[in-house]
Amino acid sequence: MSRRARGRALLVAVPAVLVLLGGCTTAGAEGGPGRGAATPAPSGTPLPSGRPTPEGTLLVADFGADTVTFVDPRRGPVGSVAVGTAPYGLAVGPDGLAWVATAEGVAVVDTRARTRVARIPYTTGTGPVGTGEYRGGGMGIALPPDGSRVYVGVNVPGGRGVLEVIDTAARKVTATVPVGRRPFDVDVARDGAEVYVTGHDSFDVTVVAADTLAPRRIEVAPYGTEGGLGSWLKPHYAVVRPADGRLLLPFEGERLAVVDPRSGAVAVEPMTADTHQHGAALTADGRLLVVGTGAVEEGEGPSLTVRSPGGDERVYPLDGPHEDVAVSRDGRTAYVTGGYTRDGYWNGLTVVDLADGTTRRLPAGARPLGIAVL
Repeated sequence: MSRRARGRALLVAVPAVLVLLGGCTTAGAEGGPGRGAATPAPSGTPLPSGRPTPEGTLLVADFGADTVTFVDPRRGPVGSVAVGTAPYGLAVGPDGLAWVATAEGVAVVDTRARTRVARIPYTTGTGPVGTGEYRGGGMGIALPPDGSRVYVGVNVPGGRGVLEVIDTAARKVTATVPVGRRPFDVDVARDGAEVYVTGHDSFDVTVVAADTLAPRRIEVAPYGTEGGLGSWLKPHYAVVRPADGRLLLPFEGERLAVVDPRSGAVAVEPMTADTHQHGAALTADGRLLVVGTGAVEEGEGPSLTVRSPGGDERVYPLDGPHEDVAVSRDGRTAYVTGGYTRDGYWNGLTVVDLADGTTRRLPAGARPLGIAVL
């Protein structure tokens, strides 16, 4: 059966109730002085002798709990901080503050002191707080180069997603923008002029101008949109290619959609892993890393693709499903989270040597999804 045919068949196989349940979340469970305003809430695991978190420590979002976990890349977890229900994505600024998208709001974590300093409620109504793949609340999240704002994609079960814009100094939501359904990922142009929101269930990327917040939709569907909400052939994560500002979105280990956000043109290049794909990252030298979660109905197992700027690929097998990936500062090591948004997740990371593909497993929190290198 072709991938296109499989997408149609799965419309029947995926019960509509999953879409309607959509998880659920709240618009800010901690309350505060005003709707959308942050509430201070220090908490966390004290650091020994007051020493700051060492550089190179990993930070993961524990989608299966209410914490983020600090992970020593050699020996495993070294501490955690409570942030809110089902944290998904996270972004870390040069000031050491991590912004974590949870079902309850965006948590602000001082990664050097290892404490939560605030949680900012969403202004979008998303229902009761919930967990799991379809839960409402924050998903993708990103910081622009100047760190003045945080952009978080908020999933609204049963409806279109919303991009909430947070003023990082005031720590409150200052604007909202309608975007596609289930905003898996949020990325920012290198100059900060545009924000890109990947709508998983609407087969699109919404381009948002940072100055006017005017949205513009680009359909990204190299297999077409047949199957709708039940299709597997949807966009998940994107990266911004530094050389030309184009967006790279992998599909099924077969096709790489290359999106020009200015013209809206979508070109397709071949890929080789033949596996359902989720997380993506770029190394400093321009290699694209893509997480393969395993065959949905046909194809190969879980893997990590390492793709050169010229398009040559190496595919390294992984043991079990994974979700997202980050790269060490020296570009030699990839850290792939075992959380996975669907069944089959596990509570750890796979550490991949990018030179030869050798791997080792490392414990890391509870169903880790988002990841950053501190």
